[in-house]
Amino acid sequence: MANTQQSPSAAAGFVPTEEQVDGVLAWFAEYDAHAAAGEVERMADMAVFPVNVVSDSADGGGPAKSWTREEFVRRMREQGAGQDGVEMRSHRTPVFVNENLVFVVTDATFTVDGQTYAVRYGDLLVRTGGRWAFQTMVSGSFGAA
Repeated sequence: MANTQQSPSAAAGFVPTEEQVDGVLAWFAEYDAHAAAGEVERMADMAVFPVNVVSDSADGGGPAKSWTREEFVRRMREQGAGQDGVEMRSHRTPVFVNENLVFVVTDATFTVDGQTYAVRYGDLLVRTGGRWAFQTMVSGSFGAA
């Protein structure tokens, strides 16, 4: 097979419209607003369950698990959704597989009590029922998931 240089979008044959990209970013703005307000049940309403979670472990492994809605809600509460004094700034890069699947890489900073932490994580959104829904998250912050 020949190795040719093309942009990933051109190679895959799908290039999203500006409206599609804006729709994904608007979905995240809504999700982030729920997270900031501690509205964990509303966050869960924006997901397709079970949610797949891929993380890392102390031994360098990459465990993957599926969370039920109940597990998701519990974990998001444990992670401090809606916690006072937490500020998040993020830059998101959507990478569309097609019009119904998009990987989104997020580079974010969290400021807690004056201390800033930088993180990178990824999410897979699926378009279902005419709306985006969260389905898979990949992050080093969940330990053994």
